[in-house]
Amino acid sequence: MFSVSKRSEVDPFHAMDVLAEATRRRAKGHPVISMAVGQPSHPAPQAALEAARAALVDGKIGYTDALGTARLKSALSLHYRDRHGLDVDPMRIAITTGSSAGFNLAFLSLFDAGDAVAIARPGYPAYRNILGALGLKILEVPATAETHFTMTPESLEAAQRESGVRLKGVLLASPANPTGTVTGREALKALADYCAANSIAFISDEIYHGLTFAGEETSALELTGEAIIINSFSKYYCMTGWRIGWMVLPERLVRPIERVAQSLYISPPELSQIAATAALGAAAELDVYKASYARNRDFLMGRLPEIGLSIASPMDGAFYAYVDVTRFTNDSMAFAKRMLAEIDVAATPGFDFDPLEGNRTMRMSYAGSEAEIAEAVERIAGWLK
Repeated sequence: MFSVSKRSEVDPFHAMDVLAEATRRRAKGHPVISMAVGQPSHPAPQAALEAARAALVDGKIGYTDALGTARLKSALSLHYRDRHGLDVDPMRIAITTGSSAGFNLAFLSLFDAGDAVAIARPGYPAYRNILGALGLKILEVPATAETHFTMTPESLEAAQRESGVRLKGVLLASPANPTGTVTGREALKALADYCAANSIAFISDEIYHGLTFAGEETSALELTGEAIIINSFSKYYCMTGWRIGWMVLPERLVRPIERVAQSLYISPPELSQIAATAALGAAAELDVYKASYARNRDFLMGRLPEIGLSIASPMDGAFYAYVDVTRFTNDSMAFAKRMLAEIDVAATPGFDFDPLEGNRTMRMSYAGSEAEIAEAVERIAGWLK
């Protein structure tokens, strides 16, 4: 009998497990409301849908270059000029099969097995799981109120002293999942400078750019040409299922990324690239969607503390409320399962994001419709009583 690899023994992504159970319950007729995953309730922009329809009528959907079409890369170059005032050579842009492929490509091209990479705790669980599966050492750096819920040069130094490892990479998300933290320009520059001074690769996850409600939304690309930028059309552009993202790379990293991408992915899906190119011109429509998230955010910031769920971190960006559940439980996993089984509301236990203290927290996505979010919270309020 064959064995299973040790690298596959990663923790489950509990948000996806909760989503799967919610889907099963909904299929049985239960009135489930899911706040478990960052899934926008809005469709892709109309321009993207129309471009995809036209491409399907034409029918010639096939392979593209491994790093994507020249048209999409040129459109993204213009995006950085218009939004950030930057002149980005399209040749430095790599189109990926979602941001997940971007992380795979970055980790494989930058690090060897045994290298140490820092991520924030709490933080997105797929970072930890992908790094672990690739045989990399994971240094989880506490992101607390004392550090303004982000990483700092001082917290990185302290974590290295305590662990006895020296870092090869730092991965930071701003806005962050699950905390909603927006790392301001000065703090982001301090991290970029620290990494440059210590020959550490700096990866900036900017997937929630466009969804900042408070604070400074700064691309690391504005501060240094050495940062590895990872972004996606999933969140602001409402294109989760299209599985399309991008990277902006230092010039010397383009060819290594391309070599790995050629064998892992062949190319990103052409239909999604066509739709994404059109989506870049849909800011007016997308900002209407963003306004609905802002209303959900304001509602939750006021209502959740009223029902006993205090906000555990800033809600400055992304579309999540990270809440403290210790008034009701010390086991957020069991709490989430009961909530889904008893009132058909799905949310993600904090263990996904924080293996040490996640028993105390839950993440609730407010990317759904305003009616759904209001109904979910009233169900929770009645249940908690």
